Amino acid sequence: MTQTPTHAYRYQARRALQTAALITILLSLGGCAHIAPSTTLYERLGGESGIEAVVERFLYRVADDPELVGFFANTNIDHLAGSLANQFCAVSNGPCRYEGPPMERAHQNMGITDAHFNQLVEHLAAALREENIALGAQNELLGRLAPMHADVMRYQ
Repeated sequence: MTQTPTHAYRYQARRALQTAALITILLSLGGCAHIAPSTTLYERLGGESGIEAVVERFLYRVADDPELVGFFANTNIDHLAGSLANQFCAVSNGPCRYEGPPMERAHQNMGITDAHFNQLVEHLAAALREENIALGAQNELLGRLAPMHADVMRYQ
């Protein structure tokens, strides 16, 4: 089928309008991408009280997990809770500075497997959901913590 000059012109005009509309949409989305969130991850996690609530839920979930609770049998839970909260605060651009031991030393020779590590991550993700932390903030925190896997598993 041959196209008449008018049909070809309409087709080109329609494609040009579609392209212009797409460019407009992309530019408007691109403009939004350049607007950084006005809050830090720390603030999106609820600040000190939000992080403490997440840590508390997380530790209760771990305490109820027969596969994991044994790792914490000889642990001062209050100290652990404070240390975790401090670490989450620091990693989320809060006003804290983590001063605990390096991850490889804190977890050396504990016999942690990848399955154990993954269970801990699942418990943390569940605690974040239960505290109604926005999905983006959940993912960002987990993403910032993920590189610690290599250190935790280094001396297992």
